[in-house]
This record gives sequence, C-alpha cells and structure tokens, in this order.
Amino acid sequence: MNLSNIKPAAGSVKKKNRLGRGEGTGSGGTASRGHKGAKSRSGYKRKIGFEGGQMPLQRRVPKFGFKNPFRVEYNGINLDVLQELADAHGVSKFDHAVFVEHGLAGKKDLVKILGRGEVKSKIEVTAHAFSKTALTALEAVGGVAVTL
Repeated sequence: MNLSNIKPAAGSVKKKNRLGRGEGTGSGGTASRGHKGAKSRSGYKRKIGFEGGQMPLQRRVPKFGFKNPFRVEYNGINLDVLQELADAHGVSKFDHAVFVEHGLAGKKDLVKILGRGEVKSKIEVTAHAFSKTALTALEAVGGVAVTL
C-alpha cells in the first residue's frame, strides 16, 4: 500500500450535486427550482406561518380575552407553611430575606400571605400583602402583620 492507491472507506464519501453548473450536470438551467414563482428567485424567504396563500392558522383562530399589562403578580405563601418553618427552624420573624433563603420566593417576587392552615405560635410576618383570613388568624394568636 502507498499514497497512490489509498481510498476512503466505501460509502463514507457522498458526491454533492452542485446546482446550476451547466446542462451537462443534469441540474443546470433552473437548478432544480422549477419555472417562475417566488421560490425560483434569489433572495426568497418564506415567512413564518405562511401556508401557501391559505389563511394561516394564527389568523383563522378567533382571538378573545384581555391580558392586563398592569396586573400585579404575588407569590402566595400559606400560614401552614410559615408554621412548619417556625417549628423546624425556630424562626419567629418572617421577612423577604427569610422567604428567599428557604426557597419560598424569589429575590424580586412580591409576597402575599394566604390563610390556609393555622398558626399556633406568635410570629411576626413582613410581606407585601395579606389576605383577610391570614390577618385575622395572625392577630388571633397575638402575631404581628407588617405590610411593606
């Protein structure tokens, strides 16, 4: 064996058909693009969602509803979750830093305390909002609710 008779492995090299390089190649002339129409011309790019002139799906489907751009989204934390934290970690003061530390809220989240469950210990909670049931439950035990 020498350099003059080395060949690549069978089937590893595929011949790429170069389009538009003369009639002798079998793909000259229209270069397999067909005759006329947008797809035959240079610079053609199909728009996203184009369905060949048929009314596209995103225009056929009826639109309804309203998305309020000024909606304030709160991350809800229930009283039973606060009680579990108080029992497990001995926390009596809850503020945003404590919620972030224990994975209950993100850094930029607004927190609302909700009234599911019951509070047994006297705790102080600082949050952006409170539900009425959460407020009454906290005050019944002698806890403090501070709104940011």
